[in-house]
Amino acid sequence: MLLVSLVLVLVVGLLGVVHWYVWRRLVRDVTVPGGPARRLGTVALIVLPLLSLGALTAGRAGVPFPLQQALAWPGFLWLALLLYVVLALVVGEAVRPLLLRALDRRAAATAPDTAGAAAPAPVTAAPVRATAGAPAPSEAKEAPEASGAPGATEAPASPGTDGADGPEGTDGVPASPGVAGPSRRLFVSRVVGGAAAAAALGTVGHGTYGVLRGPRVKRVTVPLAKLARGAHGYRIAVVSDIHLGPILGRAHTRRIVDAINATQPDVVAVVGDMVDGSVEDLGRAAEPLAELRARDGSFFVTGNHEYFSGAEEWVDHVRELGMRPLRNERVEIAGFDLAGVNDVAGENYGDGPDFAAALGDRDRARAAVLLAHQPVVIHDAVEHGVDLQLSGHTHGGQLWPGNFLAELANPTVAGLERYGDTQLYVSRGAGAWGPPVRVGAPSDITVVELASKQA
Repeated sequence: MLLVSLVLVLVVGLLGVVHWYVWRRLVRDVTVPGGPARRLGTVALIVLPLLSLGALTAGRAGVPFPLQQALAWPGFLWLALLLYVVLALVVGEAVRPLLLRALDRRAAATAPDTAGAAAPAPVTAAPVRATAGAPAPSEAKEAPEASGAPGATEAPASPGTDGADGPEGTDGVPASPGVAGPSRRLFVSRVVGGAAAAAALGTVGHGTYGVLRGPRVKRVTVPLAKLARGAHGYRIAVVSDIHLGPILGRAHTRRIVDAINATQPDVVAVVGDMVDGSVEDLGRAAEPLAELRARDGSFFVTGNHEYFSGAEEWVDHVRELGMRPLRNERVEIAGFDLAGVNDVAGENYGDGPDFAAALGDRDRARAAVLLAHQPVVIHDAVEHGVDLQLSGHTHGGQLWPGNFLAELANPTVAGLERYGDTQLYVSRGAGAWGPPVRVGAPSDITVVELASKQA
């Protein structure tokens, strides 16, 4: 418990530092103190992280589903924007001094020309002819000096230069000689900050479109040495991580079902993390899954998010939708065995994976295909003579550079790899958890075509 509390404090502290950095670069350094833009930016960087915290905790806190939906969109999207704003600003830290030096060199190069243009032209006095009653030239009073003499007028300062009324963040850097407007440092801050914000918005916008558009269909051929000749060309439509929830709902399910049915698979395998919420809140969103069409039916195994959402209720509801849950069990299909194990998160609920129950007494002369949500159980699959394991869970990292973190926790993040005599295929998933955004890890439904080496 102490360790969990310490981690929580560290995470909150890190988020505080990150938000302060973003406020400094995107609000303080580019706005006028006390101005409406400064006030609006400050309020936004207080409210947005609170919305993100609410989006992350609302489901488990039992908040009414409509409020979960209201918190989810701004709260989760801000987390994605924050990631890419920070990455862009960090890149901008390297660009900032280069821009300042370039502007300084340009100002230095133009300074002599500016000074020469500003110098007054010499005035040659015309000869004066003495007349009656007029003082002689020698008696004429001298004109007051241009500066310092009584009656001299001081030239007004150029507007927009650094001074008491100038914007904060200029750090005392004077404006370019003879040029009105913000200082060079303020100009660079606005350019870098604006570019970072634009890059983050573009990245998140494109990634959101990819999720809401729906997953693309991939096709992978996997040869199996023990697959019967009659099963050559057998097609398994693999879909994982649909993540129905406050953001992705019935329309998302409909897109997935239509995409799967269009492939005309022999069997459909739903490999966990179908939902983020209760049957009461999401039952209607899952209804289109009843329309899945495959010659040998549709099968389902639990993922870790099912256990967060009421696994027993969802297993019962899956049956009502016409899918068959494989809970540490297997079925014989012409040419191979299809097995499924509960997710490892089920161990905390007394419902974990049981490989002996699913695979222990089978005929090992037959090929075996295993449905298991998390790739980490691949070593158990190897031990029990599985030929092919189909998994999800990783999302392929979902948000770059999250793939590097996913590699630390999973043997395979996406695609097909071999472990001894067992092959492992990991789908990137058809939905998204948290932010409805994918960057560098597009969503997919995979049609795995089995190939018999005997054919």
